[in-house]
Amino acid sequence: MSETNALNGGQMIVDYLIRNKVPYAFGLCGHGNIGFIDALYERQSDIKTISTHHESVCGFMADVYYRVSGQPTATFTSCGPGSANMPIALGNAFLDSVPFLAVTGNVPTSQFNRGAFQELYRHYQADFPSTVRAYCKRVFQPTRGEQMPHTIREAWKTMVTGRPGPVVLDVPFDIFKESTGAETPDPEAWVAGINCRPGADPEGVEKAARMLMAAERPVIFVGSGCRFGEASKRLIELAEKYRIPVAASASGLGALPAEHELALGLVARNGMYQANQATRQADLILALGVRFDDRTSSSWIPGYSFNIPPTKLIHVDIDPEEIGRNYPVELGLMADTTTFLGQLLHELESYEAGASEARRRWLGQIDGWRAEWDAFIAPGFKDPASPINPQRAAREIDLAMPDDGILVSDIGIHHNWLIQYCKPKRPDSLIGCMGFGPMGFGVAGVLGAKLAAPDRPCVAVVGDGAFFMHNTVLGTAVEYNIPVVWVVWNNYAYASIRGLQRGYLDSRELATDFKHPETGQPYNPDFAAMARSCGVDGISIDRPEDLGDAIRQAVAANRPYVIDANIGAESNPGGAGIWELPGLGQSKPMFGGRHELG
Repeated sequence: MSETNALNGGQMIVDYLIRNKVPYAFGLCGHGNIGFIDALYERQSDIKTISTHHESVCGFMADVYYRVSGQPTATFTSCGPGSANMPIALGNAFLDSVPFLAVTGNVPTSQFNRGAFQELYRHYQADFPSTVRAYCKRVFQPTRGEQMPHTIREAWKTMVTGRPGPVVLDVPFDIFKESTGAETPDPEAWVAGINCRPGADPEGVEKAARMLMAAERPVIFVGSGCRFGEASKRLIELAEKYRIPVAASASGLGALPAEHELALGLVARNGMYQANQATRQADLILALGVRFDDRTSSSWIPGYSFNIPPTKLIHVDIDPEEIGRNYPVELGLMADTTTFLGQLLHELESYEAGASEARRRWLGQIDGWRAEWDAFIAPGFKDPASPINPQRAAREIDLAMPDDGILVSDIGIHHNWLIQYCKPKRPDSLIGCMGFGPMGFGVAGVLGAKLAAPDRPCVAVVGDGAFFMHNTVLGTAVEYNIPVVWVVWNNYAYASIRGLQRGYLDSRELATDFKHPETGQPYNPDFAAMARSCGVDGISIDRPEDLGDAIRQAVAANRPYVIDANIGAESNPGGAGIWELPGLGQSKPMFGGRHELG
């Protein structure tokens, strides 16, 4: 190979991204990454650069871009404080198993351990990797140009194989411009041929089929592992063919369309009665790609979300560390959920389709629980109050969304209302974050959703607290003409936390309300006016009947749009489960009660 064919470090990273069909690099400039930006400049016709106004924004954009498209992208940030803004987005992607490549700049290798501008050196030289080690799948830090060919292919392979997750490529300033002495590794040779969808062992599949068919009260319980690829289609086939009801964690909603007759809805502390009641009375649960976290499992207290044991658990996950973490298993299978569902359907071909008499009685019981729940919640959907009843707000938002729309929820009290009362039609109809739960995920992530699906309407529902934190997204939407809609759930408070103060601390409220210092009245900026000052359309509403029309109008406008919606904050979403804050006590179910199996 002649020297003229060799790329420098920055060029090799960019070329490797392009070879992997990465369409965008999201990021923010700094002195530490101008060499990388220069490499992006050279390839502008092959990869588009989107400059954000805050580093965490680029991470959230890359996160949601993948959730919609299935294509990993890259971010770029500079040394010191620039990249130190990334752990929030990295941690969220890490816990939700979302891959993206975070290219972070660092000080020149010749300045290592000298306390150069923005170097973290007190414990170890150029020590940004220690900052993010707990927030990502792995950190790579090449210190010579000749290391880059091996480093870039290893970083990408680590990111997309096994349980996916974000990987950090921390590159010293000089390595971006130093010659690698080589051409770019071929992704087809090093990564594309790796099969990352392992199946379960045949004996395990056979046992799972026997247990499932022997159960009289089975439930399939799905998480995010059933929302990608063919998993959702195979899940529907399994449920319909053998008449098995399907419940979901917050991350699994939409894997089975919410209006499907076999869809139970959300199992959680604020889950639906029919969902929690079914999973806590089931004799068998087939869990696919779920973590059994505290919110889903009603803090693992028996009788509210689950009764495991005596309920038998088949737990399938690509990450064996998640199997048996919180509940003992009758059968644990390390496998990709898509592959496993294909194996299971094949194994079940020898069994008769349809439902036994016992299973028909089980489905009849569930229909009765669903009717009880629907009657209980019905009044909230008609409440004409202003500020808008949050339950009605969730329903109006859901009804206004087009069938192909993507609703991205930020974290906050509104998220609890949305996952309870919205009815996602497809796996990517409702996107939220349930592992790390950072404010700003939806505010920024909706930009990534729209870039991933430019022909689909993309709406973010975000709290007033999160929107105020990350309103720089308005500028990015205008600069790059990204026509998304933000619905600001404006309740003048960090209302989810205020609800905890009221419920667990005898209403000792502090630092959770937004109030004007002179009048004591609720205070927030005029978010609609803020939007207009940035060149974004903005309107304010406070009547429930106007909310749906405002969303339809905003979607039809096909330009960046903010809807500042005045939402009531005095009621908190309840459900059929509970949540415990150790030392402070347990909440109470809004409907139903504890049910323990004998």
